[in-house]
Amino acid sequence: MIKNPIFKGFNPDPCICRKGDDYYAAVSSFEWMPGIPVYHSKDLKNWELYTHILTDDDEVDLKKLPSAKGIWAPCLTYCEDEDLFYAVYGVMNSMNARYFDVDNYLITAKDIKGPWSEPVYLHSSGFDASILHDGGGRKYIVSLEWETREGYEKPGSICMVEYSPKDKEIIGYPRRIWSGGTDRGCIEAPHLTKHDGRYYIMCAEGGTGYNHCVTMGRSENVWGPYEKDPANPIVTSAPGESFERHDPDHLKPKYFNPKSPLQKCGHGSYVETQLGEVYLLHLCARPFVPELRCTLGRETALQKMEWTKDGWLRLSGGGNLAKEYVEESRLPECKLPEIPDFDDFDAGELGSWYYAPRIMPHRFADVKARPGYVRIRGQESRTSLNKVSILARKLTSVYAAVTTKMEFTPEIHQHSAGLILYYDNMNYINLRKYRSETLGQSALSIIHLENGQKHELLNTRIPVDDVPVYLRLNIEGRRSWFEWSYDGKEYQRIGENFDTTKFSDEYCKYGEFTGTFVGLTCADRVRHRHYADFDFFEYRADEKKKVN
Repeated sequence: MIKNPIFKGFNPDPCICRKGDDYYAAVSSFEWMPGIPVYHSKDLKNWELYTHILTDDDEVDLKKLPSAKGIWAPCLTYCEDEDLFYAVYGVMNSMNARYFDVDNYLITAKDIKGPWSEPVYLHSSGFDASILHDGGGRKYIVSLEWETREGYEKPGSICMVEYSPKDKEIIGYPRRIWSGGTDRGCIEAPHLTKHDGRYYIMCAEGGTGYNHCVTMGRSENVWGPYEKDPANPIVTSAPGESFERHDPDHLKPKYFNPKSPLQKCGHGSYVETQLGEVYLLHLCARPFVPELRCTLGRETALQKMEWTKDGWLRLSGGGNLAKEYVEESRLPECKLPEIPDFDDFDAGELGSWYYAPRIMPHRFADVKARPGYVRIRGQESRTSLNKVSILARKLTSVYAAVTTKMEFTPEIHQHSAGLILYYDNMNYINLRKYRSETLGQSALSIIHLENGQKHELLNTRIPVDDVPVYLRLNIEGRRSWFEWSYDGKEYQRIGENFDTTKFSDEYCKYGEFTGTFVGLTCADRVRHRHYADFDFFEYRADEKKKVN
């Protein structure tokens, strides 16, 4: 059996495609770089983090964008006629006054690992853009047309426009084609596919919270009209009818379903195997209960589907409630390399599983300057939206221990380095070494930022020598705390327990839609060149324990 979620931690808005015997799934990355992670599988059970589509932070400039903006909802497809991968993505620039200013782009590549073409600007009509490769070389772009006018249903309708590969631009203006398959409202995430001569539209409805779902419609003509699936929604964590069409709120905690191990299930994309099987990827979440806070963010799950005789997709085994355990494919099993728990930085290159807010990690992280270490050059404060030196990986379990060994000699109080639990620039806890003018030497202490309120926990201040120190973050469900050591054997606790649940979409006021990271960090707020050396980064997580 396949146990969900298959991509744990911050991995929302999945889109899946197949080329021959290989399956590729892309997910959103928002303000984190490298952008658009791509996972690879041969059997739909075992997956590896394979590559990233966006790796040039000059070409995709996310600096100064607020949290939860950036790269939204990529659509990854493979066009067999052209032997070409297509990636369509949006750069969300602003959500001020609910205008949702987004620019949508299209890029192509012969190889999933690139090189990718120069971006083609499509339009800014709305978000969650995707592409249909139709017969005769015709292509269509579908997206949510975001509605801002008073008296009109919000957030809007699904619109479509033809795309000219020759001219590399859309033809005319987008036209509305679909207003949803239920009355849950908040329709988004459209994907157009073709099956047995019919056009199928798959969407998310109900908002990205607890009323989320996957719906479908179909038509004989690409422009519609589209017939609603009579069984909508086809996948959800909140079965039953709901009438929220005129409520644009996206979280809707009242629809939390205590009977479902997966919550917020929606935003789907399906693929057919070489054997004729059908599997659907969708986002999900695992909240702390009763707080209903999702520290791990929105994750990716997989469901086995079946085509009915009358041409609709249904969950294998019946019903529409997303399953935690799913029957695996008949494809031969193929094990793939996993992200290591322990990284000694001896490989001479930075692991693909490391991310940084808004800029590429190589801008400040160097594994060649001192072999066997990663050298992190300090830049701006961790609250900055610009150039921040945080080398992080996704938190995949709320039961984890994160450890590092650091060499760092601060010269002034604006120098600091250490270990961080980070949701966004307004919410983090940072165990750092810095220069204390009060003590006249180096010291350890904790900085806590909670919804923009800074707490410098002076009661945690401990004088330390300028020798290597071990730093550890313990996450035990709702409790998180720090420890430190000189020898890596005997650890001393530093500071209080922190509430893990607060690192979540539901609690953080300045961002949403992402997830929590753990990582290494350094700041030099004067000259942006002082550095810290880290000997290793260890991430031990218990993936079997349930969140709640």
